[in-house]
Amino acid sequence: MHLLISNDDGISAPGIQVLSERMKLLGEVTIVAPDQNRSGASNSLTLDSPVRLRKTSERTWSVSGTPTDCVHIALTGLLKKDPDMVISGINAGANLGDDVIYSGTVAAAMEGRFLGLPAIAVSLVFSDQPRNYATAAEAVASVVERLSLDPLPADTILNINVPDLPWREIKGYEVTRLGHRHRADPVVETIDPRGVPMYWIGPAGPGQDAGPGTDFDAVRRGYISITPIHVDLTRYQALEQVAGWVSEIAFDLIQIPETVA
Repeated sequence: MHLLISNDDGISAPGIQVLSERMKLLGEVTIVAPDQNRSGASNSLTLDSPVRLRKTSERTWSVSGTPTDCVHIALTGLLKKDPDMVISGINAGANLGDDVIYSGTVAAAMEGRFLGLPAIAVSLVFSDQPRNYATAAEAVASVVERLSLDPLPADTILNINVPDLPWREIKGYEVTRLGHRHRADPVVETIDPRGVPMYWIGPAGPGQDAGPGTDFDAVRRGYISITPIHVDLTRYQALEQVAGWVSEIAFDLIQIPETVA
């Protein structure tokens, strides 16, 4: 098996190091990851400047770009042959509920899925300092072995969140849905030395829809949460309703001034 590993915490982050060492027991590992922390980059691609790569070992590249850049470049030119699977992580922190919208960890996995490969995102959920990366790596190893026998549908990735506990204290796996957070905390305003306001993005809100069946609840009870994420963002349940009111919008052939670029 050949596994492509990326992340959003950067190539030097402990999570990706622990994950790659565990995955080497399953097959060949290639690492293509950002040269610095790119948390919150979501699915962004770098389009306004070139992305530079630096080869740091035989099968490891450091990238001056986003997590999506890393996987995109790896699969569309860097690697001579596609790997069998893309794994993103281990993220230092939760990717629960709404977090997946912003997460570079999830975005790297999603890019792998967009380009036709099975993909997993994995995060370690901790309260103060992350300790049990080995637990998350072991959870991924079990899932990878299972996926190799029973692949997912072509538009699905797995978002895995692991409690920061020793393996012996994990209670098992639970398949969950994404929960939902309360609104994020307000931004933190400061003033730079020149008197210009600066803003730090505030922390994510606590769980709101976090009851039984959600990823929040599973992790809180000591279970590894596995959430299948559907890459197709179409809200099929709304198609009929939207088609109904769109049909009632008057469409008149009026004269609109041309816009000059």
